[in-house]
Amino acid sequence: MLRLLLIAATNRQPDWVGEGYADYAKRLRGRCKLELATVPLAKRGASTPVERVLEDEAARMLALVPAGAHVVALAENGKPWSTAELAAKLEAWMQRGAPVCFLVGGPDGLGKAALDRAQDRWSLSNLTLPHGLVHVIVAEALYRAWSVLEHHPYHRA
Repeated sequence: MLRLLLIAATNRQPDWVGEGYADYAKRLRGRCKLELATVPLAKRGASTPVERVLEDEAARMLALVPAGAHVVALAENGKPWSTAELAAKLEAWMQRGAPVCFLVGGPDGLGKAALDRAQDRWSLSNLTLPHGLVHVIVAEALYRAWSVLEHHPYHRA
């Protein structure tokens, strides 16, 4: 079973975020399992350099990445993936068998260490999205890609 791990730097999110994420995560079954791990946002003060904040969050996020995992950074300068492209990546990841980690940075993005560790950079949209919504979108996109591979009727395109 492929372990998919969404690792996010975040503070408490509204209930609808957890409910939306959980709904899609529980639908993924069989060959995939989606998990969420969070690290609290680094303390931000008027005199705190953004680089230090990003380094702190990146270090704590990377500490959760299992050895040998494939890492995907969610970044605005990443490549947008169609559902078909994500399904192909998911199939390749399943064949490889190593965990896949999706890193979601805080309000200032991802630190250099997190970006350097990533083998892929994925952009969900040219829009700036609310942080919690990213959890739901990633879970839904992964479920939709899984449904393509499983010939499940959820994806009808």
